Amino acid sequence: MTPQNHAEIGVFGGSGFYSLLENVTEAKIDTPYGPPSDSVFLAEVGGRKVAFLPRHGRKHTIPPHKINYRANVWAMRALGCKAIISPCAAGSLQAHVKPGDFVVCDQFVDRTNGRQDTFFDGPIVTHLSPAETYDKTLRQLAIDAIKAHGIPCHERGTVVVIQGPRFSTVAESQWFTKAGWEVINMTQYPEAYLCREMGMAVVNISLITDFDCGVEAGVEAVNAMSVLEVFNMNAERIRNVVLDMIQKMPADLDALGAKDALTYSRGDGHAMSPLDMRLFE
Repeated sequence: MTPQNHAEIGVFGGSGFYSLLENVTEAKIDTPYGPPSDSVFLAEVGGRKVAFLPRHGRKHTIPPHKINYRANVWAMRALGCKAIISPCAAGSLQAHVKPGDFVVCDQFVDRTNGRQDTFFDGPIVTHLSPAETYDKTLRQLAIDAIKAHGIPCHERGTVVVIQGPRFSTVAESQWFTKAGWEVINMTQYPEAYLCREMGMAVVNISLITDFDCGVEAGVEAVNAMSVLEVFNMNAERIRNVVLDMIQKMPADLDALGAKDALTYSRGDGHAMSPLDMRLFE
């Protein structure tokens, strides 16, 4: 990797995050898992080197169940990223979580199927705990930035990740709502977990665009126009939040501790990420 193709912080998001930045360069990254969703766009924000990768492709042509999550995460780690900001559009499963609100999730529930969701396919068996996938320090940075911009913020929440591209049935949505979970989305798994496997700290910010179909308590029915209106409003607000977060990241990203997540994932007490193993071959 050349010095020009290097970053310390990664953002999974489209051109809205970097379109107004200066000196943005485009890099194509090869991975053992095939091509990422798009080129990676590199820029500097507040003296920090940042990589932006649109998870759905720059023209939003890749549906959530077809995203090459392993390639995307590998590309970020190969560039040198140690922290990942992973915003996503999402639906609300609870009446008190309203369109326009931001939720800084601290847990996920995986309801996907058939996705390639690990780098550890053997021959050495590796079990990495996802109990605390989302980094506490980055979550607090996100919470502070969201509140500083006057955006309604839920400081924790569980995101249910469904396979897509279909939405939930009313019965499924009611099931999730009654379980007490707050957010529904199609991309957080395996993206966030794969970041952890690569030893990168990750934070999610869920941008609520609508109520899911099974939410009760008399919430208003959703229509396409209102969803689009909230989505466009969120796009500008999340850009400002993310850029603020980048400038307030800890100077030493290793101090976040994500690189140590693999330490106890094997019986011998030793484990490196697949990328590290490849670099040392």
